[in-house]
Amino acid sequence: MKKIIFLLLLSSCISAHAQTASNKTITLEAAKKIIAEARKYGASVNAPHGGPSIAVVDRGGNLILVERPETTFAGSAMVAYEKAHTAVMFEQPTQNMENAIKGGRTPLITVGYVMLEGGVPIIVNGEIVGAIGVSGAANSAQDVEIAIAGSKTKID
Repeated sequence: MKKIIFLLLLSSCISAHAQTASNKTITLEAAKKIIAEARKYGASVNAPHGGPSIAVVDRGGNLILVERPETTFAGSAMVAYEKAHTAVMFEQPTQNMENAIKGGRTPLITVGYVMLEGGVPIIVNGEIVGAIGVSGAANSAQDVEIAIAGSKTKID
């Protein structure tokens, strides 16, 4: 009888294991590299205030790293994080959502996310592994450019 119970338990463990998914995510080292590339691009386009705040989140929307130059407005760090968080949770650039709102999709603004341009998913081998958010550049278009530059960073 004990052998039967053991075999039943073992088979249920094997079955449960077979049903789990494996998702890739971003490491701290990758986040540092992404921010460095975004910062380099920001400097090349003369982003003001010593550069914008830049945040990187993992696949679950959890903050990995945020950088805010002392000369950038204090709130930009939180906005950068929230843009990244929104981009990964909705699996699309926040620019798409801001454009939808501008087009009259008002219910989107009530769901508790920041739907402002500057959040971009980070994709590796066709899979979203996190997102980058940028806030505090010259304008929202520059936030987007810097975020895209960081999102294209080669990571594995």
